[in-house]
Amino acid sequence: MPMAQTIDLDIRGQICPSCLLLTLKELNRHAAAIRGGGTEIVVTTDDRQATATIPSTADRMGFRTEVSRLDGGYRIRIFGTG
Repeated sequence: MPMAQTIDLDIRGQICPSCLLLTLKELNRHAAAIRGGGTEIVVTTDDRQATATIPSTADRMGFRTEVSRLDGGYRIRIFGTG
C-alpha cells in the first residue's frame, strides 16, 4: 500500500481566523484525496486558538484530526477515514 502524501502547512505567525481560512483553502483543494486516505495535511501553528477552531471545523467536514504539542507551537494532523 502506498504511503499517504503529506501536505505541510506552516502557518506560524498567523492568528485566527487566518489560520482557519488558510487551512480550509487546502482542505477544500485536496478534500477527495484526503477522504480517500491518499493525502493528509499537517498544520504547524503557534496560535493556541487554532488548535480548537481547525479540528472542530475539520471534524464537522468529516475529516479526522490529531493535535499534538511542539516546542513553541502545535501540530494538527488532518486525515481521512479511508
